[in-house]
Amino acid sequence: MSKVKLYDTTLRDGSQGEGISYSVSDKMLIAKELDLLGIHYVEGGWPGSNPKDMEFYLKMAKTPLKNAKLTAFSMTRRLNTQAKLDPNISSLVKSKVKIITIVGKTWDLHVKDVLKTTLDENISMISDTINYLSSLGLTVFYDAEHFFDAYKSNKVYALKTLFTAQSAGAKAICLCDTNGGALTSEIFQVISEVRPKINVNLGIHCHNDSDLAVANSLAAVEAGVDMVQGTINGIGERCGNADLIPVIANLKLKMGINCISDEKLKELTYVSHYISEISNMKQLTNQPYVGTSSFAHKGGMHINAIMKNPKTYEHIDPTLVGNNRRILVSELAGKTGMLIRAKDMQLDLSKNDPKTKKILQLVQKLEHQGYHFEAAEASFELLLRRTLKKYAKFFELEGFRVVIEKLSDKKITTEAVIKLKVGKKNEHAVAMGDGPVNALDNALRKALKDFYPTLAKMHLSDFKVRVLDEKTGTAAKVRVLIQSQDEADSWNTIGVSENIIEASWQALLDSVEYKLLKDQKNKRTQ
Repeated sequence: MSKVKLYDTTLRDGSQGEGISYSVSDKMLIAKELDLLGIHYVEGGWPGSNPKDMEFYLKMAKTPLKNAKLTAFSMTRRLNTQAKLDPNISSLVKSKVKIITIVGKTWDLHVKDVLKTTLDENISMISDTINYLSSLGLTVFYDAEHFFDAYKSNKVYALKTLFTAQSAGAKAICLCDTNGGALTSEIFQVISEVRPKINVNLGIHCHNDSDLAVANSLAAVEAGVDMVQGTINGIGERCGNADLIPVIANLKLKMGINCISDEKLKELTYVSHYISEISNMKQLTNQPYVGTSSFAHKGGMHINAIMKNPKTYEHIDPTLVGNNRRILVSELAGKTGMLIRAKDMQLDLSKNDPKTKKILQLVQKLEHQGYHFEAAEASFELLLRRTLKKYAKFFELEGFRVVIEKLSDKKITTEAVIKLKVGKKNEHAVAMGDGPVNALDNALRKALKDFYPTLAKMHLSDFKVRVLDEKTGTAAKVRVLIQSQDEADSWNTIGVSENIIEASWQALLDSVEYKLLKDQKNKRTQ
């Protein structure tokens, strides 16, 4: 099979995932990214279900996609109503979309228990809806809801619904594992039986309730379907949908199916992260192909082998999907990881150098105390430079004080006082904040602003605290991870202490010092 069509339903089925809420602007941005990626069909929503989706379609009519075809979703007409008189069907026509996807019941259980009607009436609903929309010159795709459950329950009736859709004018029929409960072998077997009976394009739509949605989608392709539905990053109701990111990568790189071009394939990582950001969802670090950990190597044996031949521990070249290899630094990585990081920093360090052994022992000691340098590479670079005496302090702390005050029913206030020395000049700054870390951050910036103006261009973007040993209660050590960013980059720093303020200060200090070090290096290269 040389070509498989990709049908994205991030904006409809994906938006039904818990915590997802797209504005019209969000939907338009995502649709345009999917268009650029090379997706063939973009399902924008259900225009009859809410005003927002209708607004999206009307705006998209004025700024149409360049490559992808926009589709609209709805269900078969209502009971005992003509399709031309059904408000949901009318909304499809008003949306100005040329391709319509209609979902219909194929499982006799749903017809009887959900629709509360006869099997014959359901057949009429499918036929009437598709016939009417086709008569208007619209292209109709039919989603056979719960098809695999239906096929096991009543094979004859399930197939009858497909034949009805085909006869009524559907140009594609998509078999849906709506409950996400089918096994991969079942998907393959059923499609192998159904494919010869269907004369139009056949698609697959899998949910991930058994963690098999991607595998089931690929098996469906092997069994003969030529359209795969899914969502970016697998977002969707309950456990989500088939994740189109690994689906695309596997089709292209493992199955030799040219679903998108080589150049578009390199955009996978960017698109995945971009849509996570718009969706306000945390990107999974271990997401296949595009996660930050997908090609990260930590074990010393792995790192040693990777540097000799990447194929030893990487199933593909990460650059094919726009990702990159990362060598992590930890107590497990041995000398190789540090040597690679040192080379990246243009620091002179060799395997047999006594300093290398010293740094390794220091890293192992600190990680035993609770540090986690693979998650805080900026702190590791500072540690390496300080140990090798390749680092000059930008300022020296003389002391700080944090005061938290709660008066009666008033809001808690936090004030930080900081004293430091820049060169030979002493600085003393006081600042308020929403909490102790925010107050310290504000005071530190205030003290340094006249010396290092670029600090105004950085901010803290994430702050995480983890208790390392819950058994010791309030005396437990805590690990603080801070993510910071400026207009060009983001970086992570770490602090560990029994005192959360001290741990936070360590991470905050490294964050600011790394920003200044980065600016210093950039000036040298200009």
